[in-house]
Amino acid sequence: MVPDNCAGMRFDQMLAKLLPEYSRSRLQEWIAAGQASLNGVTAAAKQKVWGGETITVQPQAHPAEQPYQAEDIALDVVYEDETLLVINKPAGLVVHPGSGNWEGTLLNALLHHAPQLAEVPRAGIVHRIDKDTSGLLVVAKTLTAQTALVRQLQARSVKREYLALVWGEVRHGGTVNEQIGRHPAQRVKMAVVKSGKPALTHYQVEEKFPSCTLLRCHLETGRTHQIRVHLAHIGHPLAGDSVYLKGAQKCVPQLRALLHGFPRQALHATRLALEHPASGEMMEWYAPLPQDMQLLLQHIRGITSLLPQAGKVGANSFARFCADKSAPTK
Repeated sequence: MVPDNCAGMRFDQMLAKLLPEYSRSRLQEWIAAGQASLNGVTAAAKQKVWGGETITVQPQAHPAEQPYQAEDIALDVVYEDETLLVINKPAGLVVHPGSGNWEGTLLNALLHHAPQLAEVPRAGIVHRIDKDTSGLLVVAKTLTAQTALVRQLQARSVKREYLALVWGEVRHGGTVNEQIGRHPAQRVKMAVVKSGKPALTHYQVEEKFPSCTLLRCHLETGRTHQIRVHLAHIGHPLAGDSVYLKGAQKCVPQLRALLHGFPRQALHATRLALEHPASGEMMEWYAPLPQDMQLLLQHIRGITSLLPQAGKVGANSFARFCADKSAPTK
């Protein structure tokens, strides 16, 4: 019952006063979902109360507070044994449930593929790659393996290589050693900031084109958006990166539409190497470029071959990574 001392208050303000154990945002969600009513009628947050009305609230747990559900989502399993699971993640698949993505994630798929992962924190996930980045990541199938892999990541002994198509002509390889933290003004972005955490990215030129370059990047640290932030910081943002690509880039006219039209950041985790937690053996896996990036490069090569400077454009050892090397090697 709405007490008399709440007369004249908004419905949401009254609920916040009577139910202080719940956050205002949670109460707003319940009101919007029709889970809070006055005298049996769904009420709006701004509706006034005058005292004496009957309040009905049907709380619903937030998705973050509920056990994650197993979902039958196809996985590209590159390697699996009793200890490890190596996945070639497609672009578009979120790794871990979070705001706006509580279902349909890699974690949900892992729980279906290997139900015992429900007993391992985060279903054995020890590192992530962005939703729109494709490629390899390792999952621990036991708590012991997860602990061992986390220690390897902390010791920087896990080798992770990415192929990245960036704007601009990169003449030679290099290293970006800049701290990364939350962007001071745009909280959904990361940035190079003095207060950030140490981040180290090495890169080398894999293939050159007019207006863009295919780079091979090696991570020593694993900060959020690390490659995307570091490469944008040195003036070579990833093709297709809607978050860190700002303004028009200098480009030969024949390639402009192709590069601007790529629907995701052109980034792929192509190589993963680590020490097997159980056997102690060094193992590594390769994942060839996904079809969308292969087609992008094919179109770029085709257009480039028709340009006057085509004779100056050369490729090195990239072709060998387009072969299927998904089987682990030691």
